[in-house]
Amino acid sequence: MGRSAQCPDTWLVVLGSISLIAWFLLLRHGSSLVIPALCSASSLRALPLLASFNLAVAFGTPAQLASDWALMVVAMMLPLIIASLRHVRDRSFARRRARATLLFLLGYVLVWMTAGFVLQVMAFAARWAVPAPLLCFGVVVATAILWQVSPAKQLCLNRCHRRPHLAAFDLAADRDAFAFGLMNGASCVGSCWALMLTLVVSQGHALGMVAVTLFAFGERLEGPAPLAWRWRGPFKALRIAAAQAGLWLTTQGRTSKRIVES
Repeated sequence: MGRSAQCPDTWLVVLGSISLIAWFLLLRHGSSLVIPALCSASSLRALPLLASFNLAVAFGTPAQLASDWALMVVAMMLPLIIASLRHVRDRSFARRRARATLLFLLGYVLVWMTAGFVLQVMAFAARWAVPAPLLCFGVVVATAILWQVSPAKQLCLNRCHRRPHLAAFDLAADRDAFAFGLMNGASCVGSCWALMLTLVVSQGHALGMVAVTLFAFGERLEGPAPLAWRWRGPFKALRIAAAQAGLWLTTQGRTSKRIVES
């Protein structure tokens, strides 16, 4: 069940193209694509939380909120599942590869869409409880930092690296691909929920979305690690970037020296 000899990375081109289109739409429309109803949370402080939430939702349709969140998920999360998706495709026969890919993506996106609703409610509750935008954002950032250093965060990261056995035939293959999408999506939500919450509370500024995506992608390059209270981040990605920068500077220096000597 190896990769096809012809165009083995076509699916990567498709995945990247979809993500780039989603990024284009996000950058074009900016924060208007991120849960506009939540912006009114602070002005509804005088009402009970449930009544405030119902009134805020009335300003935006559920379909609009769902489509906005789905666009964010496609843009930001698709790059994180390349390794998992490659596992699905490597464990599938050629005739079932597209089907297994779609089932995995269905499970993954379903988890993130559910998480989107929960994060919207959490963000609204935070804006309702702490109406001052900067103070509210500070509380959410502090929560994200606490989660970042916690053993639970490392547990979720470790589960993101799991590559389970996948059946090859019939309904069992469909079930395993879909279940793997659910499992991988749940692990990804567990790892990234606090970072995503900062985006929702801050109304999803483009630079913030880019920063979170790069941080999460770099963080995913790290291998599994023991559970402990410690800071974790994209250290391997930074080392690779530093090595590449050093190599480029060395090459440029040698080229300049040769030009001067000639």
